[in-house]
Amino acid sequence: MDIVDLARLQFALTAGAHFLFVALTLGLAALVAVVQTRATFGRNPVHLRMTRFWGQLYIINYAMGIVTGLVMEFQLGLSWSGLTEYAGNVFGSALAIETLVAFFIESTFLGLWIFGWDRLNRWAHLALIWVVTLTAYASAFWIMVANGFLQSPVGHVVEGGHLRLADFGAMVANPAAQVAFWHVMGGAMVTGGFFMAGVSAYHLRRRTAEQDLFRKSLRIGIGVALPATLVTATFGGLAFETMQPTKVAAWAGSAERMAEAQAQMVAAHGPGDYLPPVAWVQTGGITMMTLFAVLLFVAGASFLLMLVRPAVRGFRLWHGLLTLMIPVPFVTMLAGWIFREMGRQPWAVYGLLKTSEAMSPVSAAQMRFSLTAFVTVFAVLVAVNYWLLARHARRGPGEVALGGRPIEDPVPVPSF
Repeated sequence: MDIVDLARLQFALTAGAHFLFVALTLGLAALVAVVQTRATFGRNPVHLRMTRFWGQLYIINYAMGIVTGLVMEFQLGLSWSGLTEYAGNVFGSALAIETLVAFFIESTFLGLWIFGWDRLNRWAHLALIWVVTLTAYASAFWIMVANGFLQSPVGHVVEGGHLRLADFGAMVANPAAQVAFWHVMGGAMVTGGFFMAGVSAYHLRRRTAEQDLFRKSLRIGIGVALPATLVTATFGGLAFETMQPTKVAAWAGSAERMAEAQAQMVAAHGPGDYLPPVAWVQTGGITMMTLFAVLLFVAGASFLLMLVRPAVRGFRLWHGLLTLMIPVPFVTMLAGWIFREMGRQPWAVYGLLKTSEAMSPVSAAQMRFSLTAFVTVFAVLVAVNYWLLARHARRGPGEVALGGRPIEDPVPVPSF
C-alpha cells in the first residue's frame, strides 16, 4: 500500500470506530431524556430506576466517545494538514462551533446532570438532560455541515490558492448536509432503540429482577426503533438526490454511465481517474440496504409482539433474537458511512482537492507507525467500552452507581 492508502485506512478505521460511539450516544441521550421526563411528571419509581440504569450506560459510552474523538482529531491534524491548509477556513468554522457546543456546553451540563442527583430540584435536573440531548444533536449537526461541505462544497471562494468562506448560510443550508443529518439522527435512534430493547430482552429472558422495568424499557426501545427506521429510510432515499455523478455511476454499475461520468470529470479537471472504488461503493450500499430490511422486519414484528402481554413476559425465542440484534444497527451505520465516504473518492473536497493533495508531508515509515499506534489505541478503547457496557448491562439496575444518594459531610465536632 502507498502512503495515501495507508493514510486513508487510518482515517477510515479511526473515524469509523468513533462513529460507533456517536451513534449509541445520540440514541441513548434522547431515550434517557424521555424516560426521565416520564419519571419527573409521573413520580413513578420504576421510571426513575430506568433513568439511572440507562443513564449509566449512556455515560460510559459518552466518556469513551470523547476519548476516541480527541484521538481522531490528533490523526486529522497529523495526516491531513493539506486539507486543513486548503479548506480549513471554510469547514473549520463548523468544526469550531461543534467544539464549543460539545466540549463546553454539552460536557458542562452533563457533569451537572451526573452530580446533580438529589442535589437539584427535579425540574432543574430534567432540564439538564434535555440540554445535554439537544446540544448532542447540535454537535452532530455541525459535524454534518462540515462533512456536507466536503461532499458538495458550497459557500466558498478561492483566494490565493486557498478556500475562503463567503456564504456561511449557504454552507449550513447545503442539502448534502441537511439530508445527511436527519438520516444519521434516524440511524442513531434505531441504534439506541435496538440497544435498549436488546438489553431488556436479555434480562427478561434470564428472569432477572426488575422485570417490570425491563418490560417497559423493551416497549420504549421497540416503540422508538420502528418509526426511526422509517425516518432513516426516508432521508436515505432523499440523500440519493444529492450524490455526486461519479458516485451515482459507480452505484449503478453501468459501464456506459461510468464512462460518461469519467469523461465529464476529465473535461473539467484534466486527465486522471475520477471514479470511486466501485466494489466498496456497491458493497457498502448493498450491505446497508440489506441490513435495513432486516431491521425493519424485526422492528415491525416486534412492535406487534409487544402489544401481546404474554409475549413480552415470556417469549424467550423473541427475547434471544432481540439480544442478537444489538450489533446489527452498528454494522448498518458503518456500511452506510463507507457508502457515503468512499463515494467521493478520489476527492477530499469534491471537485476541488484530491485526497493525495490533502495529505501531510510524511514518509511511509511514519505513516505505518502512526497507523499502528492509532489502530492499537482504538482497539483498546473499543474493547474497554464493550467490556464496560456489557458488564454494567448484565448487572442490572440493582448495582447502578449513578444517582446514588450523596454521602453527607460529617458534622464537625468542636474541639476544646
